[in-house]
Amino acid sequence: MAAPAGHLRPGRYLAFFALIVVALYALVFFTGSGKPTPKLGIDLQGGTRVTLSARNPDGGDPPRESLEQARSIIERRVNGIGVGGTEVVLDGSNVVITVPGEQGDQAKTLGKTAKLGFRKVVTSQPVTPVQQPSTPPASGAPSSAPPPSSGAPSAPPSSPANGGGSAAGAPQQQPGGDSDEQTKKEIEQARSLRQNPDLLSTDQAKQAAAAEKAFAALNCDPKVSDPLVGNDLTDKPLVACGDKNTAKYLLEPEFLPGTEISDASSGYDTQNSQWVVNLNFKSDGSRIWGDFTSKNTQKQAAFVLDTQVVSAPTIQSAILGGQTQITGRFSQAEAKDLADVLKYGSLPLSFESSDATTVSATLGLASLQAGLIAGGIGLLIVFIYCLFYYRLLGVLTILSLALSFSLVYAVLVLLGRWIGYTLDLAGVAGLIIAIGITADSFVIYFERLKDEIREGRTFRSAVPRGWSRAQRTILASDAVSFLAAAILYWLAVGEVKGFAFTLGMSTVLDLVVVYLVTHPLVAMISKSKSKVLSNPKNLGLGAVQQVGSERKAARPAAGRPNVKEA
Repeated sequence: MAAPAGHLRPGRYLAFFALIVVALYALVFFTGSGKPTPKLGIDLQGGTRVTLSARNPDGGDPPRESLEQARSIIERRVNGIGVGGTEVVLDGSNVVITVPGEQGDQAKTLGKTAKLGFRKVVTSQPVTPVQQPSTPPASGAPSSAPPPSSGAPSAPPSSPANGGGSAAGAPQQQPGGDSDEQTKKEIEQARSLRQNPDLLSTDQAKQAAAAEKAFAALNCDPKVSDPLVGNDLTDKPLVACGDKNTAKYLLEPEFLPGTEISDASSGYDTQNSQWVVNLNFKSDGSRIWGDFTSKNTQKQAAFVLDTQVVSAPTIQSAILGGQTQITGRFSQAEAKDLADVLKYGSLPLSFESSDATTVSATLGLASLQAGLIAGGIGLLIVFIYCLFYYRLLGVLTILSLALSFSLVYAVLVLLGRWIGYTLDLAGVAGLIIAIGITADSFVIYFERLKDEIREGRTFRSAVPRGWSRAQRTILASDAVSFLAAAILYWLAVGEVKGFAFTLGMSTVLDLVVVYLVTHPLVAMISKSKSKVLSNPKNLGLGAVQQVGSERKAARPAAGRPNVKEA
């Protein structure tokens, strides 16, 4: 049996709760450099959401391990370029990137595969240039990279190194038909041409025929050529475009993968007046690159990015020490983007942007206002109901809800600073539903009090007994709500996680408020000598107390048998 109300010391519980609130708001206002407000998601403050769909070369489902690796690499890229508040999650075979604020343009390039490989050039051939706008670097641009190391590859030559191949690269017509089956067939045909083993056959006639066919089929116009075709077959020859689509290359199989790069940075080469990407190799990569450059001086090595040649310099001398440089007539932004994606890893899969949604700040503000209005209406309805049905006990409900909100607000601010949690519209929905869960705990407690008073007990004696019965129900109810929220958070992705998180967090804080505030306050009222507080009618208990008095009067007096005399 629970201890009587007199044995409870409400002041200690209330003091402990006050200490928690003071500590939380001290952290809110006196730690961190941000504003004392929760971080908002893109649907509340505006931003961009980009969905990247994985492209598996064989048409099947991408391996889960590769998807998780890609997600991890993209997340590192996000952290590396300083985009704050970004979330990267898996949704089936898609990677969803959410960027709050006005940094969404950077998110649209985060899915670049940046699969770099090094191949030896067998032959190259000029093609008709594809007109593309280019912005030369500003004169006198500062250099952020050290001068090229001795023996770095020179810029690509203006003429082919060898004269293999006989067909010109005339543009092809855009393939007709928009069906997925037709597109898949065209990609398979392009792959078979661009990575034909006969291109390096010892039979010169077979090699010439294969090269002629592949060179003629390869169209370097980016509007009609898929640049990702064949990017997975690194152990076979490749025909690729390069140098801003002004040349074709016949390349040997890859001899050095881009995964051997340990670091990459962009900078301005003042000697040649161009932006470059500086690479540092790992130990094995440094050894392979040094051996290759030692044996292939005065020959071309192609730096192939996603089956496109970004640079094909002639090796002037052996390059030892694990440092080299990529040149490719880059703009400043292109050099930085390439260095970033190479620095933080090559993706194991190819991705295409299947959806990019941008929410303006105005629309986000309207969503926030709508959420606040919905929450305010919900609170108002609960307040009216509690005041009408519970009188002064309803005032305690309102006070408890206000204190619960103060806890939730402080926790949201701190979570935004510590783990980058962002409150979205789904999270606001979870908070609104939590109002009902919190109010339900008070209703359970007050109804248990009524049950005890109906049995003929006074308000003071009913409080500890009613609490003993109510707390078991409250714990069971909140445990079920929290378990449902936890399972939903574990299984769901994206916005649904925000809903589950706020729902579970509010459920836990509901228990804190009920145990440390609501029950102690009710106990204090039950011991009060004030006529206003002790009047059952003011507490919404007048009717049940009358029923209890009638039941008590109908019971036989203690120690006196209830029998009629003859």
